[in-house]
Amino acid sequence: MTKLTLTAHPFLLGFDQLERLVERTAKTAADGYPRFNIEQCGENAFRITLAVAGFREPDLTVTVEDRQLVVRGRQVEGDEGRTFLHRGIAARAFQKSFVLAEGMEVTGARIEHGLLHIDLSRAEPASIIQTIPICTGGSVHIDSEPKEGRDE
Repeated sequence: MTKLTLTAHPFLLGFDQLERLVERTAKTAADGYPRFNIEQCGENAFRITLAVAGFREPDLTVTVEDRQLVVRGRQVEGDEGRTFLHRGIAARAFQKSFVLAEGMEVTGARIEHGLLHIDLSRAEPASIIQTIPICTGGSVHIDSEPKEGRDE
């Protein structure tokens, strides 16, 4: 018995990356630390806010790697000479990933009152209409090379 996948439908051509994207997102969504909000600030503007209390700016990194926004936090332990009777504030490292759609860009990041705000924007997609010539007889060949300098 063959595995039926999302991309096995005959009308979904070239969407195999979508299935890998869904699998990758499912793996990263399991960890709930740190807590975060995602809000829409305009038609094409978004903000991700992460609760990073106890982290300073040098403890945090925000990168975009292969259409994936990755936020990492690592606190430098300064507990020498301190004795805790109770330690309820976590000082653990984290990595939070968000998959970005094509055309999404990070426009800025700032930390304020224990919250890390990451602003994103989506460029307005250009509408492209392409007419494909229809040939009669023989095999179909789409000419993608310039005709100049080619023997015919």
